Amino acid sequence: MTARLVGRRPHVEPEALIAALVPPPHFADASFSSYVPDPDFPSQESALEEAQAFARGVGRRGLGPLRRSSGGRGLYLDGGFGVGKTHLLVSMARDVGERAAFGTFVEYTSLVGAMGFQATRQALQQFALVCIDEFELDDPGDTVLMARLMRELADAGVALAATSNTAPGSLGKGRFAADDFRREIQAVSTAFEVATIDGPDYRGRGELVFPAPATVDQVLGACARDGGACEEWSALMEDLRHVHPSRFGAYVDGISVLGLRGVRPLPDQAQALRVVALVDRLYDRDVRIVASGHSLAEIFSQDMLRGGYRKKYLRALSRLLAMVAGEGKG
Repeated sequence: MTARLVGRRPHVEPEALIAALVPPPHFADASFSSYVPDPDFPSQESALEEAQAFARGVGRRGLGPLRRSSGGRGLYLDGGFGVGKTHLLVSMARDVGERAAFGTFVEYTSLVGAMGFQATRQALQQFALVCIDEFELDDPGDTVLMARLMRELADAGVALAATSNTAPGSLGKGRFAADDFRREIQAVSTAFEVATIDGPDYRGRGELVFPAPATVDQVLGACARDGGACEEWSALMEDLRHVHPSRFGAYVDGISVLGLRGVRPLPDQAQALRVVALVDRLYDRDVRIVASGHSLAEIFSQDMLRGGYRKKYLRALSRLLAMVAGEGKG
């Protein structure tokens, strides 16, 4: 009997949302020692050294009470997707230990939506280090929210580490009237020292070439054989509208294989961004995907791929390819 995602309405208490701010299962084996820099790209070795030094500093400070004197201390790992930024961020969190919080940018903004700003700040300022993966400022509300949250955490003595596909001075570019929010963007960029990481995407190493879609029988067979969840694409897309993004992790918990029948291109940006968030949570959990209908390579339109969220969609495609190919950890 196959499992279901559609209809799940996970209830997650605020304490559980905070407790869930740990590195995802996909990076269970990630550490500084398991990060292997590409010798063709010296910036990877440099970033490794900077991340190790940063974590050592936070770890020493984290043994005692938090101090306001460290306000503004942060490390920002900038580079394309698939160059090991998240691996290094996880390694920093793991090095600091239980006094480190780890989550994606979307998870933190969703956390504020679920708990409120003050409760979120009070919970996060108990940590010595807050790690923010996939940092992006996609709209004015998020810009103001995250700039304020980071400023207040830094003032409380919390160290910050982040990864992004966009240099901090360019956050928000192409997405909204960045000039109107320059003060907030500047506040974000000045909080960090930047380590740039070069190199190709280890998941693709070139063009993203997806395999041919599966047949419906293959989808059903994979779900039945491996105990996966099997869903109609349109039903899943509709269901996602009723699940808060902060609960996407709980929504897909326990699923090792996801079968999708009747995949179609996404009609609008709001739905596409929900899919990006879902893909991230599936990837975190090493879920394998078997899909029929249109190729998953076609779910984002060319207009989407040319727009302000281009890097988000490309990252999602890179991760989808890894899950369709069943590559597992990497």
